[in-house]
Amino acid sequence: MEWPIWAPDVLGLRRRATQEWRAKETLALLILINMRTRRMANELADLQREVAETKDAVKLAVDGIADLRAKLAAAIEAGNPAALVALAADLDALQADIAAAVAPVEPPVA
Repeated sequence: MEWPIWAPDVLGLRRRATQEWRAKETLALLILINMRTRRMANELADLQREVAETKDAVKLAVDGIADLRAKLAAAIEAGNPAALVALAADLDALQADIAAAVAPVEPPVA
């Protein structure tokens, strides 16, 4: 509330009203900062979870490819065509798992 310019400042009421208004404005700003900080903390936690999930997916893919490579080398050494066909099916399944793991995620609508 603005104190009229023409009104006399009896007992310092104008100064107190201004101070009260500033205190309320400061409180409102602190509440806004607190809300935004909490929202940022939640967004950071979501991002950390997504990074952890991505790391897990990458580790799974690397482990699966290394395992597949070892099986392929063993099948080639043994000269076993049936094992090569089975490895091709394993490769298809692994490729589908990797594609599902790294599929883009739609950002949440705020």
